[in-house]
Amino acid sequence: MPRPAVYRGFALVLAVTSVVFHLALVFSGLTPNLVSRPVHMALALPWILCIGVVPGAARISGCVLCVAGIACCLWVAIQHDALANQYGFLENNMQIAIAATLLLVVIEAARRAIGWPLPLVAVIALLYGLFGQYIPGEFGHSGTPLKSFLGTLTIAEGGIWGSLTGVSVNIVAVFVIFGAVLNAGEAGRGFMNVAAAAAGRLRGGAAKVSVISSALFGSISGSASANVASTGAITLPAMSRLGYPKRLAAAVEAVASSGGQIMPPLMGAGAFVMVELTRVPYTGIMAAALLPAILYFLAVWVGIDAYSKRFDLKGLPREDSPSTREVVVTSAFFLVPFTVLLWGMFIGNYTPQYSACLAILTGALLLLVDGGLKFDLKQAFLRVENAAMTAARQVSMIAAIILCASIIIGVLAVTGLGVKITSLILSGSGGLLWPALFLTAVACMILGMEVPTTAAYVICVSVAGPALIDLGLGPLQAHLFVFWFALISTITPPVCGAVFIAAGMIDEDWLKVAFTAMALGVGLYIIPLGMIANPELIKLTDEPGAALLSFVQLAAGLGLISYGLIAARKLTVRVVLLSGGAGVVFGPSLLV
Repeated sequence: MPRPAVYRGFALVLAVTSVVFHLALVFSGLTPNLVSRPVHMALALPWILCIGVVPGAARISGCVLCVAGIACCLWVAIQHDALANQYGFLENNMQIAIAATLLLVVIEAARRAIGWPLPLVAVIALLYGLFGQYIPGEFGHSGTPLKSFLGTLTIAEGGIWGSLTGVSVNIVAVFVIFGAVLNAGEAGRGFMNVAAAAAGRLRGGAAKVSVISSALFGSISGSASANVASTGAITLPAMSRLGYPKRLAAAVEAVASSGGQIMPPLMGAGAFVMVELTRVPYTGIMAAALLPAILYFLAVWVGIDAYSKRFDLKGLPREDSPSTREVVVTSAFFLVPFTVLLWGMFIGNYTPQYSACLAILTGALLLLVDGGLKFDLKQAFLRVENAAMTAARQVSMIAAIILCASIIIGVLAVTGLGVKITSLILSGSGGLLWPALFLTAVACMILGMEVPTTAAYVICVSVAGPALIDLGLGPLQAHLFVFWFALISTITPPVCGAVFIAAGMIDEDWLKVAFTAMALGVGLYIIPLGMIANPELIKLTDEPGAALLSFVQLAAGLGLISYGLIAARKLTVRVVLLSGGAGVVFGPSLLV
């Protein structure tokens, strides 16, 4: 048998094993954390360190690290009963070696998955934990015995096996599988058809189709980069063909795709981490995030309309619009699983992960037919294979990020550094809320430029969240503020991943695209501040009337700001619109 076929078969078996394992955890009752979490890491390592790696030294070293990492993970899982009685204290040199190997493998896996920044922060955190007692002043610590420090990070339910990894195992993985199942079928085509039918004939219709389709697709992918690559492959050529300026077409796709992580019902890994950190049910996170997400896309819509007037951008021609039958049939491929998911959470009162499992089974059945409702065994198998492989890769990528971030969170907890940074924020802001928000926002922006949104959010909220809560914010309010500002680096220079991808796909100068994207995506900068000035906005379930009034207020303000940035040509008109918009957003609430 040819070697590529062997590799493909091995990868498929591993992918199916990963999918079955994570789904089985939902139905298997209580599985010890020191079993499920190490096995989760063991299943992720081959995808990061071996599969798809170019032959040579990188693959050889990756395979060696993979085998060592899997062996250590399985040792922890097998010895979980005995390790629970050690209370995070390593007993001998062999255990020290296992702990060191686990940390090394986690850091190297993260480096190969997402580059140096996050692993470098983890290495600095470890060095601080090991040698911070030699740092003079308040930012030193009293020192922790090596066996206790390493043990807390590697054999106890803290560090790499902490609650963040638990979220990755028990919730994130299930919803990633759900998204992969939808994307492997006709759901993506359904999103595009619904968007084209809803907005294609409007002024600037191609750009508005991009906004709607990216909002729908992003709600299941939770990744700005994946969103740009997927929907952009269709919307960018369409906008180019209709004469859209390249910088505008790329900016529309980047901005629309960046909203996926804030758009319910899925919102990406960050939302599930927020559930664990705030102890707010996932349905509560969805409800709180809904109106701000709609505001974001509304502001983008207003901006596109302003650009459409400036450049006289037309809608999609009639021949490019899908037929009614095509819209109805293809939309069922995402509407039916979504309906099952929402029914399970809101009517069946099942847990989010159990509801997602029901939706996955529904989506898997739909993989058996194509957009014409025809069954082809070979094509059905290829769709199932694609779903399993994509799910395993994405679960592994997120696992690498969360495991590495968990090292940092573990060190913050062991050394007390998180409390010290919180105190620094409080003292630096003079005990005032808005200066503390400014410091937090700057930290989120800087960190978000170098590490994925979820990791930036987790690290920032761990140190800044307590300070903001001490200054009077509600826990969910503080977490949403940090999460939004961790996201804005997707369109903000100098590191703006969504902009880079969109600009590359359309062959345009990325800096031009970035400035246009910042104007279109102004809501990403204003709305989190608006959530602080108008806290009723995120209380849709508790105070629906007040939440809707705040929504109207912010929508009016954002409309003025967006129109002022883009449509106003005279400086005086622009200043009036921007000042008026800011006054509406941050002025007295409509409830007063």
